Amino acid sequence: GKDIGMIFQEPMTSLNPVFTVGEQIAESVRLHEGATTKAAHARAVDMLEAVEIPEAATRANAYPYQLSGGMRKRAGLARALSLDPEVVFLDEPTAGLDPIGAAAFDELILDLRDALGLTVVMVTHDLDSLARICDRIAVLVDKKILTGTMAELSRNSHPWIQEYFHGPRARVAFEGAGAGGD
Repeated sequence: GKDIGMIFQEPMTSLNPVFTVGEQIAESVRLHEGATTKAAHARAVDMLEAVEIPEAATRANAYPYQLSGGMRKRAGLARALSLDPEVVFLDEPTAGLDPIGAAAFDELILDLRDALGLTVVMVTHDLDSLARICDRIAVLVDKKILTGTMAELSRNSHPWIQEYFHGPRARVAFEGAGAGGD
């Protein structure tokens, strides 16, 4: 529907390889909003610019395979946001990105969330993204869903949660985000 946007862990799941990135975004806009082909294409370019794809007008004419993995993730995000959803679901958005690209993607998500008034629901195992982006967290452990803030969950006594939020990798992530994982 128009109220929900989604990007998948693998960008090629979100993007059809036989159409250009611009065509795919424009088609969604045309079908859902009744926009003319020209207006829908302009919206596609605007969305590619919004997700910080350089040379957006040129890249709108590229096929997904012609873009890097990071650019494909951004193009998938542009498509998900093209209908101005209220909620966007992100499935492992930084998977496969190097640390610099992942940090830039985290910042992009935060900027877009604030600028567009989005609710972002994210599935991630990336502790850096978790610490940087998430206000509230849900953890599935022992067939139960536990929710809370980073600080609340980090105080939970369950052994798995303790290891997850206080293990060596967590310390680095939380110190970097100022989230106080210890």
